[in-house]
Amino acid sequence: MSGTADDRPGGPDSVLSGGWTGAVQRRALRAFPPDKLLPTTQPEYVASWIYVFGVLTLSSLVVVVVTGCVLALFGPAWWHVSDAGRYINSLHLWSVELFMFAMVVHLWGKFFMAAWRGRRALTWITGAITFLASVGAAFTGYLVQQNFDSQWIADQAKDGLNSVGIGAWFNVLDFGQMFMWHIVLLPLAVVALAVLHMLLVRLRGVVPPIGVTTADGALGADGSGESA
Repeated sequence: MSGTADDRPGGPDSVLSGGWTGAVQRRALRAFPPDKLLPTTQPEYVASWIYVFGVLTLSSLVVVVVTGCVLALFGPAWWHVSDAGRYINSLHLWSVELFMFAMVVHLWGKFFMAAWRGRRALTWITGAITFLASVGAAFTGYLVQQNFDSQWIADQAKDGLNSVGIGAWFNVLDFGQMFMWHIVLLPLAVVALAVLHMLLVRLRGVVPPIGVTTADGALGADGSGESA
């Protein structure tokens, strides 16, 4: 919905209504009401173990980002020669392993629950794209280890990437380029997609099990637990 004349910049009441920033604020409040962003209650079915893996995914992502920032600040030499660096590097690696494991379980669990029901298609799509971006981030992470594993992975991957025409600008043998992809571009994409995914979960709500009715006893035609 478009705003009123008072919401437009330069409108007669733009100063009183807060101008364009006030219009953006009101639009944001309509799109994401505070009672949906920070709910005080949840449906009973949210107590299922399958939802734990979504929270575990986000928790491990926080550890990945924090440890990755520490590694980026001190550089490759630090995590190879320092005891503290090797510890942070190991913590970063195992938090990534936990992140990928929890995300795969969460993704497959939501697939079999048909999580796109009830106008939640975009929520499902952002989750799936986040997984793909995470695969790229994990791949570049292996490439910047600066050991024989990373050299072997890069050597085996270069021909495949060249064959599909992206090796010219995604050179897996270029440590500097892969390092920047790993610590800047792909983490930004993963975090941004994860935040968008969580906002959509809050906006649309957690998908109910198939066949579960809503509080008012209505059951959507698609079995979403939402009335039309």
